[in-house]
Amino acid sequence: MPDLGQLEQACGVQFNDVDLLRQALAHRSYLYEHAEFRLESNERLEYLGDAVLTYVSSLHLFRAFPEVQEGQLTALRAAAVRAETLAKFARQIDLGTYLLLGRGEEKGGGRSRPLLLSSAFEALVGAILLDQGLDRASAFIQRFLEPEIEAIVIEGRHQNFKSRLQELTQAEMQATPEYRTVKASGPSHARTFTVEVLIKDEVAGRGEGANKRSAQQAAAREALLKLTGSEA
Repeated sequence: MPDLGQLEQACGVQFNDVDLLRQALAHRSYLYEHAEFRLESNERLEYLGDAVLTYVSSLHLFRAFPEVQEGQLTALRAAAVRAETLAKFARQIDLGTYLLLGRGEEKGGGRSRPLLLSSAFEALVGAILLDQGLDRASAFIQRFLEPEIEAIVIEGRHQNFKSRLQELTQAEMQATPEYRTVKASGPSHARTFTVEVLIKDEVAGRGEGANKRSAQQAAAREALLKLTGSEA
């Protein structure tokens, strides 16, 4: 098993029970191949961490944006704790280096796979909660959450540009936007998708993203800018 001292330093947390940290790193594929280790997989900790992330992000947004209504708060929270975002947090502490993976996951690029990284980050939060308590887990989350939410607001990543574009085109053009994926590049664990949005068979916008959904949103955003001069 890897030396976890550097990971603890990166997290700013020294575990009282280091087995909790090991469990947070243990993917079920590793345990299938190493039954001699008395560890559970990180799935139960992932469940716990997901609940803590939802609570902490909800409370932060409620306090930080007193004038914002429920729908927008929900959209902000979804952007802040979605898998791609949590995977980014995991990379900031080099979490993938410490994961305990089976040989198949290792060969398949599991250490850099966004879904696996995001699950491990949730499990890490769950482990910190059990070992250090809610205040310490909250402080750990806030370290990543606060700058991310600021960036989300500035970049408009919480906006549903697809819905806005559809409302506009149906009301003013009697047309429904259509999306087509024109390109997918990069390795399987780090794909980049390029999507075009068509209105009445004409390309109105183009966008890229780490998945088709985010690429469609980017394309819709560009189309709104071209059609109206703004994203509103």
